[in-house]
Amino acid sequence: MKITVNVSALGRSRWYEYAVRFFFGGAITVCAGLIAHRYGPGVGGLFLAFPAIFPSSATLVAKHQKQKKERAGLQGEVRGRECAGLEAAGAALGSIALLIFAVLVWRLLPNHPAWLVLAGATMAWLASAVAIWRIRKAV
Repeated sequence: MKITVNVSALGRSRWYEYAVRFFFGGAITVCAGLIAHRYGPGVGGLFLAFPAIFPSSATLVAKHQKQKKERAGLQGEVRGRECAGLEAAGAALGSIALLIFAVLVWRLLPNHPAWLVLAGATMAWLASAVAIWRIRKAV
């Protein structure tokens, strides 16, 4: 699958779809805050790393693909599920790179300047995300 950016897709989403994403993202963030309040920031931070908009974006991707196929006169249910599955796979791969970022910040921040740690961890995140994607693509 070739990665592309399609800005015109932003115009195809309805206002309420953005509201759903905002709601789910906020709800997941609030849940992470409650967990952090109860069990401490270390545990809460693990839950905050959950892609906040993933649940809503996966359902919207499936819905849009299904509608696109149905407009063409085809059955779109399977295609919608496949696209949502690709979205989930991408989120999982991105989470691995996010874990690398978090470990670097956690281990290096106490002894190094914050700007340097964040810059290095961001570069490591980008490099690992690209490497993970290329490895998955090659397999």
